[in-house]
Amino acid sequence: MDELIERIQPYVETAWAWAQTPAAWGQIAAIAVVLVLAGLFTRLLRPRLRSWLTPAEGDKGLRATARRQILRLMPLLWPLLAAALALLAESILTSIFGTAGIVGFLKRLFLFLAVRAYVRDVLKDPFLRAFGRFLVLPIALVYVVGLLPAASAALANVKVPLGNLSFSLLWAIKFGLFGGLIFWLGRWSNERSQSYLENQEELRPATRILAIKASEIAIFGAAFLILMNVMGVDLTTLAVLGGALGVGIGLGLQQIASNFISGIILLLEGQATVGDYVELDGGEQGTIVKMTMRSIILETFDGKWIVVPNEHFITTRVVNYSDQGSANRLEAPFSVSYETDINRVPEIVEAAVSTHPAVLSEPQAPDCELRGFGESGIDFAVEFWVSGLDDGPNKYTSDVLFLIWNALKAEGIEIPYPRRVIEMRTPGIAPTLEA
Repeated sequence: MDELIERIQPYVETAWAWAQTPAAWGQIAAIAVVLVLAGLFTRLLRPRLRSWLTPAEGDKGLRATARRQILRLMPLLWPLLAAALALLAESILTSIFGTAGIVGFLKRLFLFLAVRAYVRDVLKDPFLRAFGRFLVLPIALVYVVGLLPAASAALANVKVPLGNLSFSLLWAIKFGLFGGLIFWLGRWSNERSQSYLENQEELRPATRILAIKASEIAIFGAAFLILMNVMGVDLTTLAVLGGALGVGIGLGLQQIASNFISGIILLLEGQATVGDYVELDGGEQGTIVKMTMRSIILETFDGKWIVVPNEHFITTRVVNYSDQGSANRLEAPFSVSYETDINRVPEIVEAAVSTHPAVLSEPQAPDCELRGFGESGIDFAVEFWVSGLDDGPNKYTSDVLFLIWNALKAEGIEIPYPRRVIEMRTPGIAPTLEA
């Protein structure tokens, strides 16, 4: 115990001697003034700022959006005011006494509290919150205690070997810091541009998808180049990586490259796009629900998803039944009895089918045709055009058959059922015929 007292006694004496100097009393007084003024200004400004920045209810303009974003920064008001006042006090005390270390430490502490409030109370994105909590806040804490230059120098001296290359821990931390921010900004920009392009209804769906993919490639390509420039990486050294990538494509990635190029061709030609119902050469059928740079996803009417490589849409036969709302011709077969005046049937059926709201008059109105004379009745079929497909949510043929049934029943026309003649023979009795 006596040994410990002897060790700390010089420090205590130095601190006591410093506490009796005018510089110490000046800094203590400045700290008290900073805390009082920061609390007073915060109490006065916060309600006024909230009243001025709160937009009218239902206002969704650019100005209202900017006001709401500024309102989210309200938790930063007190630490930022305190840091600004501490900076002012530090400048004044330095000019008078030549030193203001305690006030400078307090200024850095207030800045740390501002960063902490921003990460905890302002950020809502999960990635940004994790990024701030595990990377930004530790760096800010090192800055508060004044060890940032020493820590940077120590990390710069620690080299991590990677084959024939090596990098320092400081470079790795900078890469994580700037890389996370730049690529998050790229993702945010990509989401905004995608939302904007999807709302451009005057563009064809295939053109919209192509523009979305092109903007995504451009945004993340620019983010990569910016990150390399910020980190001081010579882009000419990437030529070696490009050569290795070319060899990899030639040896094992040709299918991926082929699907990528096929996806671009599909988007440029616009022969198939989201919403189209297609049938592949292998018999698979479904509605295109998503187009990526590698594959197209089809959804069948029973809810299954089929992932089809883009190359199949280029090298094989594909039947497109819809092509974004183009008309399709369907037919509904039916029969009437032989006792019917068949000359009346086409007019009755065509008038009934025309009443269906989905049946089109162009390119052709409903057309009832005589198809043949069957065993039990006379066979007809009505052809009609609709904008859609006869399955899933659109049961057109079923509706049309209901209309035909009701129309024929209303006119007293019988729809036949199969009939057979049975011959019964008994020994010793002449045969008879029963229908």
